[in-house]
Amino acid sequence: GVWALMEACRQLAEWQRAGYRLRMAVNVSARQFRSEGFVAAVDRALRLHEIDPAALELELTESVLIEDRVQAISILEQLKQLGVQIAVDDFGTGYSSLSYLSELPVDCLKIDQSFVVQTQNGGRDTAIAQAIISLGHALGLRVLAEGVETVEQLRFLRQYRCDECQGYLYARPCAADALSGTLAEGSFAVAG
Repeated sequence: GVWALMEACRQLAEWQRAGYRLRMAVNVSARQFRSEGFVAAVDRALRLHEIDPAALELELTESVLIEDRVQAISILEQLKQLGVQIAVDDFGTGYSSLSYLSELPVDCLKIDQSFVVQTQNGGRDTAIAQAIISLGHALGLRVLAEGVETVEQLRFLRQYRCDECQGYLYARPCAADALSGTLAEGSFAVAG
């Protein structure tokens, strides 16, 4: 937990010093999120590595955020005071309560890849993806689609004004040094 956070911040600081304006997303488990020293650990990582807090995005699933809403909101508010971004990961797969979403101080909804896979075929998944994009925008949130693998999926998401996409269409998972090389080459072009 804490090691992964520290390592992510160390790498982000290295990329920032090299002139790359990136946002680093770090998954946070329920246990880590609710641990007593979590907010302090995030603050320590930001200060130690001297990174722009807005470049760090913490990803939490819906279930983590609704388990104890009062505690979750308190922790989220402390994290927001540090300046970090908060994303609701895998949105739409948990026990979504739309009323809780407006109460949470979050910045981004990440559409689960299960809804992205079938977007070009129409049907319920298409309607759900469209609804999540519209809902996110109505709440003033950034919307990111996970698991984008085809140009057709990308076109659909662009058509419905999804703000950001991630997935194999852009890059496969890779080590930090391999990504550093890709950044240096500037070879992240995607047709579509």
